[in-house]
Amino acid sequence: MNHFTDEEIRIIRDQALTIEREGKLPQQLLQWIYERGLFKLFVPAELQGNMTELPEALKWFEHTSWINGSFGWLVTIGSGGGFFAPFMTPEVAKDAYKRKDAVVAGSGHPSGTAVKVEGGYRVSGRWKFCSGSTYATVFTANCSVKDQPESDAVVEFEGISTELSAKATEAESVIRSFVFWPDEVEIVQDWNAFGLRATESHSIVVHDVFVHDERSFSIMEPNGLYDNPIYSYPFLPFAEASFAAVSIGLATHFLEEARNIAERNRTVWEHASVNRYEAILNKIMVQNELLTEAVSAFYQAIEQSWNEHTQGKVLTDTDVQEVSFRCKEAGQAALSSANALFPYLGIHAVMEDAPINQIYRDLQTVCHHSLLVKFD
Repeated sequence: MNHFTDEEIRIIRDQALTIEREGKLPQQLLQWIYERGLFKLFVPAELQGNMTELPEALKWFEHTSWINGSFGWLVTIGSGGGFFAPFMTPEVAKDAYKRKDAVVAGSGHPSGTAVKVEGGYRVSGRWKFCSGSTYATVFTANCSVKDQPESDAVVEFEGISTELSAKATEAESVIRSFVFWPDEVEIVQDWNAFGLRATESHSIVVHDVFVHDERSFSIMEPNGLYDNPIYSYPFLPFAEASFAAVSIGLATHFLEEARNIAERNRTVWEHASVNRYEAILNKIMVQNELLTEAVSAFYQAIEQSWNEHTQGKVLTDTDVQEVSFRCKEAGQAALSSANALFPYLGIHAVMEDAPINQIYRDLQTVCHHSLLVKFD
């Protein structure tokens, strides 16, 4: 694992507030991602990919998120686009993945409509939260397919709403995925979250675009060309593990920055009416132990499930539930560590230009994802 160097980490962190203010990664940081093949962690070697086993990929997600939240999130989401390679036609897969700067953005939510026509589909829709939207070289999105002549459909865009004939509405929808090139997509810059501000997780819109049959695929129909264990690992625990790794990286950075704040304020805090320095160090130690325990259990569950999967064992529902539980436990431990310490770090911590504040907001945003939330 070719970690980023100390100098590269310093450069990224020195730019963290500027990156957040501008809402995007500088070209230099994208270039470092391209050079390491981090957007191609799950792309086959035949497509110039950097195929990586799941446990090692999760370490990459943790490492890059520890450096900077938006940076790590974009590596995590960008690499996930490799999962579509086994389902695209060979020609489309080559166009999508072979270039050095290839990266997929898009959405799995079926908020688009595809009307079947001769030779392909007429596609319209709007999809939210497409991280990496402005530098993506290819987009994928899911649509409900309406098997009807084009003349039977009336498509009107007002905040993207799609009206279909009664006949089509009554028909049972089939979900398919579609590949779009950047010149077919409109990016609506509406990502305004209080964390992960530089991820460019904007909405994308497609207006009545003709998509040839070969640029449509189903994740239930592999092309049979690329056989790697990552493609058959259950997708839900994969996604949960990916987001948990991001939260772990952010929480580790948060605890380190909390220690830095304590050291910078040591003289004043030691002479307060209560030894604030010692009290905060004790709190940091407690949270670090809790996080370390959860992280250890998380990686142990991942390693076990991955080893069993690569040895040909079919993961049971119990196996999948164990991984899911450990992912959520790690995410909750990461979030709890920051929540338990943040009120004790002084008034400067609430300022948005403080590094600890950015880390805190990024962590809150990651852990707000439903895949890391425990509802029981």
